[in-house]
Amino acid sequence: MIKPKKLNKGDKVAIVSLSRGLLGYDFIKHELDIALKRLIEYGLVPVIMPHALETNEFLFEHPEARAQDLKDAFADDSIKAIICAIGGFDTFRTYEYLMNDEEFIYNVKNHPKIFTGFSDTTMNHLMFYRLGMQSFYGPCVIVDLAELDHEMLPYTKEHFEKFFKNEKSYEIKSSDVWYRDRENYKIEQIGTSRIVEPEKRGFEVLNGSGKVSGVLYGGCLDSIYNAFVGSRFEGKFLYEPETVNRFNIMPTLDEWKEMILFVETSELKPTPEEFRTYLLELKNRKILSTVKGVFIGKPADEVYYEEYKAVIKEVFVDLDTPVLYNVNFGHSLPRCLIPYGAMATLDLDNKKITIDEPIFEK
Repeated sequence: MIKPKKLNKGDKVAIVSLSRGLLGYDFIKHELDIALKRLIEYGLVPVIMPHALETNEFLFEHPEARAQDLKDAFADDSIKAIICAIGGFDTFRTYEYLMNDEEFIYNVKNHPKIFTGFSDTTMNHLMFYRLGMQSFYGPCVIVDLAELDHEMLPYTKEHFEKFFKNEKSYEIKSSDVWYRDRENYKIEQIGTSRIVEPEKRGFEVLNGSGKVSGVLYGGCLDSIYNAFVGSRFEGKFLYEPETVNRFNIMPTLDEWKEMILFVETSELKPTPEEFRTYLLELKNRKILSTVKGVFIGKPADEVYYEEYKAVIKEVFVDLDTPVLYNVNFGHSLPRCLIPYGAMATLDLDNKKITIDEPIFEK
């Protein structure tokens, strides 16, 4: 994989809205202000890209505008990282304007940058993987940098600060605590803490044993499922497999053989039946039996925790694939940083996940 360089003080960081458009609304201005302040405190120079503050309606109607912000960020050598505002539903619609643009593809391959986000941003990550650039399933602007407490959540902050280092390796550990979602994000919540819960389970082994190594690939399970089968909402395409297939975004079975798959569920908190459907789609495509191993995220607010666990055991009952559950990433809080394409080791006997190589260019 082509790796970006780590961040340094004075670096410019672009903020983009590639899915939903929330940053421009008055009701969220206090969160944007907090996020910008935190970036500046890190010595970074935030750059809000031209369409990042547009409305949901505008961005839905103009995927080319979302794509243009990403193209412009990659064309600007002074910008060293790109942080997504939040996820959403249909970032795949930017593919037409990105994957057909030779200049953009050249810039990605020759001028790689840190790119971070989660949820629907999965589809951006899978595009970058196909182009050969390492990106990061990790913090975004609104729900991480804009945390309403006095600082970012400590575990999330620790992983965000990995952008400023180039460690030879690091371990993804179970957080000692997890946090419930807020009832609201109004300005009155500034300075208040989330409800915090002790982590009583840690990482759980649900299938297999021993130790496996492979390259990291995955994201939001809902998005990956919909990329295969498609989905609509109020008559609008949220995912269209034809577009995904046209640009050969998804791995071949031979490529899956080298991978450790990481997946987690969205803020929609799919029912256990939906969760089973998502996993069975991957199983029927022989993905779950082909990958080196799988680790699965903690469900948001621990909703359906035991039910998901039972589904996982059911789906993997006839497979040898190692599975680790309850990992802190994605829609649960706090969240770690996962580098796409990095070599990692899944150690089930010791319930450990290690990133086995530097995640940035030397």
